[in-house]
Amino acid sequence: MKKKPDEDDYSVGSDSDFEDLELDPQTGQIAMGQDEFESVDLDPQASLETELFADPEPAAMLTADRLLEDKARDKNRPEGFWQRLIYVLSFGIVNLGDSKKVRQRKDLDARIGGSFGNEAKFVPVLTRKGGVGKTTITTLIGMAMAQVREDRVVAIDANPDRGTLAERVKRGTNKTVRDVVTKASSITSFTAFSELVSRDKTRLDVLASDTDPLISQAFDDGDYNVVADITGRYYSVVLTDCGTGIVHSVMQAVLQRADGLVIVSGGSVDEARLASETLTWLEANGYGDIAKNSVVALNTATFGTELVKLDEIESHFRTRARAVVRIPYDPKLAAGAEIIFDKLHPTTQKAARELAALVADGLV
Repeated sequence: MKKKPDEDDYSVGSDSDFEDLELDPQTGQIAMGQDEFESVDLDPQASLETELFADPEPAAMLTADRLLEDKARDKNRPEGFWQRLIYVLSFGIVNLGDSKKVRQRKDLDARIGGSFGNEAKFVPVLTRKGGVGKTTITTLIGMAMAQVREDRVVAIDANPDRGTLAERVKRGTNKTVRDVVTKASSITSFTAFSELVSRDKTRLDVLASDTDPLISQAFDDGDYNVVADITGRYYSVVLTDCGTGIVHSVMQAVLQRADGLVIVSGGSVDEARLASETLTWLEANGYGDIAKNSVVALNTATFGTELVKLDEIESHFRTRARAVVRIPYDPKLAAGAEIIFDKLHPTTQKAARELAALVADGLV
């Protein structure tokens, strides 16, 4: 069927109105005939980037891969004495890769520094017996994490009696949890909150408990929730050094927020038994899942450890918890004074990092 002469034809062919369209070689624009030009955006990526970055970029966008010039980048140089020596002598041609020790260190770093999402993760450290190194373990985990992670880590002393967590780091302020509770409404930024904590060289922040026992008894579940709400705004990991009173009201608030859990046991018979009973109490009170996912820190520096079969204690806890880590005796820890992580014995540092990695594994 033939078309009427006056009927428009929009098909592509010799009779089409588009046959005269051509691309101008200088401007990259479509030429309309010989006289008119219509601007056409040939770079869709430009509009996409404008839409993506309409808001200010977060700090996480400033990565080394993005900012460093090629000449400033590490050309995957291996770590380890012999590996580096061969690499240098061969002018970079022979790359044996990192040594086994370095690979293990980097693996721990990757586990400790893993992303936990956008919400803060709460990890209480507890046991039913005092004197087994609970505060020391809390400090070690915090330091090992803060040293590696790019975000913030804080340790809260939630002991309803006088806690000693703040004495494990260099004291930068006399403020305590009580100050956070009383000033809660005025804490509207991390800068304001940072004035209330002490910061270690590893970048661990520590919030002290009340130093007056008469006042600290008033620190209850409501007070803890206030502190936890505020720290949850500014930190990715919130460690809580709990008291020995497992039935205290603070403990209920702590456990309700817990994303992970660390149980501390000493190396004596009664210390191990009480740590196991802590797990039993958790299972009997509705916290069975978190108890099963907990990590047990076996502190071998307590009195009487040398007379006990530690392998048997470790074997017992492996049936009740996700993992067990032995913390070796270290005279710098036994003193009960300020802890300087880099000055601890290498085996102590390694154990602390392994413990921190296991805790991080359960938070991902």
